[in-house]
Amino acid sequence: MTAVVRACGELADADLGRQAHGHAIRRVGAVESDVFLTSAVVDMYAKCGLVSQANQVFDLAQRVNAVGGDVVLWTALLNAYGRHGQCKEVIQMYDQMVALGVRPDELAILAVLSACQHAGEVVKGLHYFESMYDSYGLTPTTDHYSCVVNMLCRAGKVIKAWEIVTAEGCGGEFGISTWAALLSACCDCGNVEVGRMSAQRAIELEPNNVGIYVGLSNLYARAGMWEEIDQLRKVMKNNGLEKDVGLTWVELSS
Repeated sequence: MTAVVRACGELADADLGRQAHGHAIRRVGAVESDVFLTSAVVDMYAKCGLVSQANQVFDLAQRVNAVGGDVVLWTALLNAYGRHGQCKEVIQMYDQMVALGVRPDELAILAVLSACQHAGEVVKGLHYFESMYDSYGLTPTTDHYSCVVNMLCRAGKVIKAWEIVTAEGCGGEFGISTWAALLSACCDCGNVEVGRMSAQRAIELEPNNVGIYVGLSNLYARAGMWEEIDQLRKVMKNNGLEKDVGLTWVELSS
């Protein structure tokens, strides 16, 4: 039944999902006693846009106290709120979960970090991130690091983001999107040093990515570094990257 309910969620078919939920109740009985089935139902309703019904299923599981204390179920509700941009609710539910003694796992923490990223809750986000290892002995993955870096970049805290992403023992190799986010944030706040280093990391991953060169040229232009822009153009030409990006430079330099 869990697979059937999940399939309804992927289709975002609310009517079919309700039928599957009803069938599960008739067939299984106390659906709330099965954490994976209950979590699938919560997730299904959320994907169908029915967050209130997802919350009702969660509340019922809490009342019967069968699987209400399981982190899998809590994470399903965190993701339900997060999917619909209800970031404050995610943070509140996460804090409530921890207060009730439910130990978070990597997925629960990723959900609350994502909420902090979109809500601009930098202080809370850093607290949750640091608690992963300090409080729960969990090792952050690249996804956790990327989420924190994006959160810091949105807040203009590029130096802190750089320190985290380059710290010894951080979670694996980062994709170009992380370095591009750092470069873009540096362009916004005018940090040439961190922006240049971020661009270099991105170019090491994708030497022919024109967008990175354009981002770096924009950074230089905002700082009035016209000689560096000329040098960058020569590098692009030598590498066969002759896409017409002159308009961007002209607009920024005027």
